[in-house]
Amino acid sequence: MQNSENIQEAGWTELFNGKDLTGWKQINGKASYKVEDGAIVGTTVMDSPNSFLAADKEYGDFILEFEVMLNNDINSGVQFRSISDPAVMEGRVHGYQFELDPSDRKWTGGIYDEARRGWLYPLSLNPDAQSAFKKGEWNKARIEAIGNKIKTWINDVPVASVVDDMTPKGVLALQVHSIGNAADAGKEIKWRNIRIKTTDLTPREGHDAYVVNLVPNTLTDEEKAQGWSLLWDGKTTNGWRGAYQDKFPEGGWKLQNGELQVLESGGAESVNGGDIVTEKEYGAFELQVQFKLTEGANSGIKYFVTEKEKVGKGSAIGLEYQVLDDEKHPDAKMGRDGNRTIASLYDLKTSEKNPRFIKPVGEWNLARLVVKPDNTVEHWLNGIKVLEYKRGSQEFRDLVKISKYKDWENFGEAEKGHILLQDHGNNVAFRSIKIKEL
Repeated sequence: MQNSENIQEAGWTELFNGKDLTGWKQINGKASYKVEDGAIVGTTVMDSPNSFLAADKEYGDFILEFEVMLNNDINSGVQFRSISDPAVMEGRVHGYQFELDPSDRKWTGGIYDEARRGWLYPLSLNPDAQSAFKKGEWNKARIEAIGNKIKTWINDVPVASVVDDMTPKGVLALQVHSIGNAADAGKEIKWRNIRIKTTDLTPREGHDAYVVNLVPNTLTDEEKAQGWSLLWDGKTTNGWRGAYQDKFPEGGWKLQNGELQVLESGGAESVNGGDIVTEKEYGAFELQVQFKLTEGANSGIKYFVTEKEKVGKGSAIGLEYQVLDDEKHPDAKMGRDGNRTIASLYDLKTSEKNPRFIKPVGEWNLARLVVKPDNTVEHWLNGIKVLEYKRGSQEFRDLVKISKYKDWENFGEAEKGHILLQDHGNNVAFRSIKIKEL
């Protein structure tokens, strides 16, 4: 009769025999890989792109566990469900990566999309997990890739949670990152106790981290448990109406392929279909909206819209998360100190953006808005917080006094209001609109 430990360990396959590189092959790069003291040791070299040592099988659904230790200032990663095809990008490895980051940024366990979409799950989304990785020690890592759900752990601490269906199967590989400084040559990354399970997969319970769900207009059980609901169902106009209207606009907007699109009408503000607002009002909440710009486009996500202000022509009054093509739209150079650029609090406060975390025109960006019960507000863009302020504070009121909103009494300080998607006469698409009331 098996003891409980043997039952628990059943179904695992060791990917590394602890003696040599049987079952592994190098793809890309010139870094060296060897076996030493029961570990695979990768060593950095100059004049080489990223190097990868790949298992000789592809894997789809799996649970992978391994131990890793790396030099304190060398970035690395483990690829999974990745692609290495001579016909695609000249064979360059691309796809999901479990990040290994011993720098002060502390993003180990985050999920990066190597040579493809960039960061899917930076640890700015889960700061509680940033201290899980231990420098200069062996760290235990776990990746679950089951269906379209990907979850990671480091030293048994839940780290990242991504829902995505771009690549259901692919290469598993150990990365030695390229280096640009000769002083970094000869630094080592070590892996050991690498094992995988591909059948009878049971997700580990207790992973309640923030979820990045890249499957449009869907909610996972985890998201529902965290309090999220769809603010747009992806199919109908339910829950939305035109601003200052009792029904959804008859023109100017299009629902197609799971997208809610503002139609092009020459860039004028609210002269075609006009803005749309939620039927319900919200106070403290967290909002997610994916948006996709066309070249030179302008739009916005407004909040605390009360419709009490009579504006005549133009958009309804409210606080605005700016949605803009900063490169091509003139609004980016207007206002004050860039406070009309993407993700800014329009005409009030400038977002502090890293260009690396702005998706180009034609790709989906993720806006996240957090309004806390104490009136602290955060603007996020693609997983990075870019702005924070407090409604009703002296700083906020001083900003209003020097803005285009200075003549509106108590601007932006309503207890609750509608959420608005702006018709600024340019083609902009929205989807995956989700809200969690706080």
